[in-house]
Amino acid sequence: MEPVYRLTISCPDRVGIVARVGDFFAAHGGWIVQANHYSDPATGRFFMRHCVRLDSLPFDLQTLKEKFTPIAEEFDMDWQVRDSRVKKKLILMASRESHCLADLLHRWHSNELSCDIPCVISNHDTLRDMVEWHGIPFFHVPVDSADKAEHFARVNAIVEEHKADAIVLARYMQIIPPELCDRYHGQVINIHHSFLPSFVGAKPYHQAAERGVKLIGATCHYVTRELDAGPIIDQDVIRISHNDTVDDMVRLGKDVEKMVLARGVRSHLEDRVLLHGNKTIVF
Repeated sequence: MEPVYRLTISCPDRVGIVARVGDFFAAHGGWIVQANHYSDPATGRFFMRHCVRLDSLPFDLQTLKEKFTPIAEEFDMDWQVRDSRVKKKLILMASRESHCLADLLHRWHSNELSCDIPCVISNHDTLRDMVEWHGIPFFHVPVDSADKAEHFARVNAIVEEHKADAIVLARYMQIIPPELCDRYHGQVINIHHSFLPSFVGAKPYHQAAERGVKLIGATCHYVTRELDAGPIIDQDVIRISHNDTVDDMVRLGKDVEKMVLARGVRSHLEDRVLLHGNKTIVF
């Protein structure tokens, strides 16, 4: 895709927002190549995502921010604008399962995901060879089940050292402590192997088998203090029957998990996800 500035906005809904933003870009020769709008009738909140050709504007990103600020203040906007050429830094975290991590690394290696991956963190050493084959540093940070504070202190230090924009839990089977959930609000992306809000917590496929469901799924969501209850970015399902064992469900579910996680990560990278309380608007 051609280089663009991505402008995202959330604000109280009122007449004239779209016109005012459109007039601003038109006045400076800005060429809008994508435009998405949504007004939430329940909360009276308005959401917008515009992509503007970078080469159509006569100023840089900082000047764009300065010139747009009076409009943002006029409409009480929560907003940000990004240069699509500046890649976000994603730190990936995993445990022993390789399918989600391998899929993301493959998509990154194939230039399907536009991001930088400064490192991978794991509480097991199992996946080191796969990660280092991609030329990415691998940090093995063991977990003491009796006291996990040291583990998460080290994880936080690595994240800060590499100035990560987001953290992706690619089947990282540890619960993030509340203080890190708050510190990285809207920046930690998880894949849960269930169609949430059904079957939260451990062994959701076993729970699904006991319940006799006919659909299993996966959910990509932002991590919050409440386990497996953060804002949902993407979901999908696959049909099963009484003939499928738990092992069958795990095998089938892995395909859904990696697809849903990849879609959710891509949406985040492209600034398509706007938080709305415990929900998301995904353009």
